[in-house]
Amino acid sequence: MLFFDRMDKEMIQAVIENLPMEITIIDAKDEVVAWNKHEIRVFHRPMSCMGLNFRECHPKESLEKVERIVEEMKSGTRNKARFWINLPLPGDSKTTNTFLIEFFALRNPSGKYLGCMECTQNVEDIKKLSGEKRLLD
Repeated sequence: MLFFDRMDKEMIQAVIENLPMEITIIDAKDEVVAWNKHEIRVFHRPMSCMGLNFRECHPKESLEKVERIVEEMKSGTRNKARFWINLPLPGDSKTTNTFLIEFFALRNPSGKYLGCMECTQNVEDIKKLSGEKRLLD
């Protein structure tokens, strides 16, 4: 994708930080190599997670399923996984919101597995959309 060649590191970082979701990226060796929205994450990532195998910093209750997803991505039998859960908002144990969680295999143009990206998005407001709202309405 040559159009990214025109963006410097600062702009790429700004784009990633402004995505309407949290992302975490692991490489082909299963090591955590990046994440965004460090200070405001629903699934907080302490800096000690950087460079660790994702198995060392993933919640135990879902680890087996995440391992399966990653293994299927590595083998080429899966390219994405999507699910949603209800969670309390950070700092507000009484209010729950629906969070969409998606995993995407990262591949080069030849299809070689490069890693996996996990995206988490609060979709509570999206669930309430109806009709349409036009630009600048």
